[in-house]
Amino acid sequence: MATGTEPSPLTGDSTGVHDASRAAIGPRHLRTDRWWLAPAVTAAGLLAFVVYSTWRAFANADYYHAPYVSPFYSPCLADNCAAMRHGPNADVFGSWWGLSPALLILIFPLGFRLTCYYYRKAYYRGFWASPPACAVAEPHKKYSGETRFPLVLQNVHRYFFYFAVVVAGILTYDTALSFRDEHYRWGHMGLGSLLFLINIALIWTYTLSCHSCRHIIGGRLRHFSKHPVRYRLWGWVGKLNERHMLLAWASLISVALADFYVYLLSTGAFDDPRFF
Repeated sequence: MATGTEPSPLTGDSTGVHDASRAAIGPRHLRTDRWWLAPAVTAAGLLAFVVYSTWRAFANADYYHAPYVSPFYSPCLADNCAAMRHGPNADVFGSWWGLSPALLILIFPLGFRLTCYYYRKAYYRGFWASPPACAVAEPHKKYSGETRFPLVLQNVHRYFFYFAVVVAGILTYDTALSFRDEHYRWGHMGLGSLLFLINIALIWTYTLSCHSCRHIIGGRLRHFSKHPVRYRLWGWVGKLNERHMLLAWASLISVALADFYVYLLSTGAFDDPRFF
């Protein structure tokens, strides 16, 4: 056993799994299961979404097919937007913005997800191995948590939550507009309408299951008995919060599928099946 004052005889490191106060055990961990599978799948899934969303955000094309506008591009805030007639779009940035309109809006839902408590755990483990799994030591010699730049910026999560609510509201309006035909007449429903409906339901449940939302509703209350409405809302949000990981993945997949569906329609791969 190491004494606590002498360096580890294995590596000479004075921190981490080989700290002098730890037993001088050769292996970094004693797990024999496939502990690496979960962080590997997480990293692969997140990387796939990053690659896809980056391609679609910079494509600046094939994001609108009446009456659908891709959730990656809504609302369009520049006059180069092909969906200017659809939804809450406005020529806010004018003609000087020559890049993809998606780059003006994606920063808000992206910032919300990047600073989300679940996504932090996911990419900390999947990409930074901090730590890669329970009972598996991280390879870093020092750990400063989220007290230093750039990770200290994770504290802006609650502010991104407010923007995420606005974006979810806009996408709700887009979902309502999807129940029109290509001539903007109401009372129609296509396959895209159903996909948009599922997507916005998942986005709202993921957003409301956020830890910041739970704190906003029920935090700083000393007596729940004096605030029965907030207590009930806090309980509902708490139930959603128990499924935060599932909702995070489901909403991530659904928003990508909604965008890809609009892409297929816009490129003429097939026509939107209309039910009525």
